[in-house]
Amino acid sequence: MEMKLTDKILEGDVRAAARLMRGIEDDAPEAIKELESIYLHTGRAYVVGVTGAPGVGKSTLVDAIIGIFRRENMTIGVLAIDPTSPFTGGAILGDRVRMQRHSLDKGVFIRSLATRGYEGGLSKATTSMIHIMDAMSKDIILVETVGAGQAEVDITKVADTSIVILTPGMGDEIQMMKAGIMEAVDILVINKADREGADTLQSQLEGMLEMKAYLPNEWKPSIILTEAIYDKGTEELVAAILRHKVFPGDKYSAGDGAS
Repeated sequence: MEMKLTDKILEGDVRAAARLMRGIEDDAPEAIKELESIYLHTGRAYVVGVTGAPGVGKSTLVDAIIGIFRRENMTIGVLAIDPTSPFTGGAILGDRVRMQRHSLDKGVFIRSLATRGYEGGLSKATTSMIHIMDAMSKDIILVETVGAGQAEVDITKVADTSIVILTPGMGDEIQMMKAGIMEAVDILVINKADREGADTLQSQLEGMLEMKAYLPNEWKPSIILTEAIYDKGTEELVAAILRHKVFPGDKYSAGDGAS
């Protein structure tokens, strides 16, 4: 792999970035070596992790968030972690269809990653991909992960802001929160908030948050109600992300972030 690859990535070259990402996924030794020179140019991007059970509307919400950040002239990287097929080892890479309206926007770079059996909702290559997008000078990197549950606490290890999406009536929302994610999450989103039970779910979450005494310099998770398909509540969600971004206190007690 030519040594100029890093220079191309630093200039925002999408083809060069995609080439290095493929090498990382394939564990190519030359790609690992190239990645070492990338590390010197990282640490500026803000990483937002988005997780939730299948069907809660993660991709629809991410799509809406992209649009809002782009209106603020922020450049965006998206890592969509897709489940791996147990038969072929390939991922169900549907993000390019879901986020099609951003595909021609040079300020948005979308990349799919397969979990390939790696537990925790993240791909083994996730951190490396974040560094590459960071080196491309992306302002915000959105990481959408598979599923939700105790394993997905891993997202806090790479994200500066961690978001968990729930929907009313799924049955095991609160049990999932009790499993440990409540200690790791920064923003709670109740999507499809027009459904029956949204108010009850909000009250339950508020009750759980009240069980902890938050210090003045400690971030208390926000609860945001959205209807992503109608773009309702998405501006409020982005506002919460930006509030967390500039919060001066101890907001990384659960995870130190990737940058």
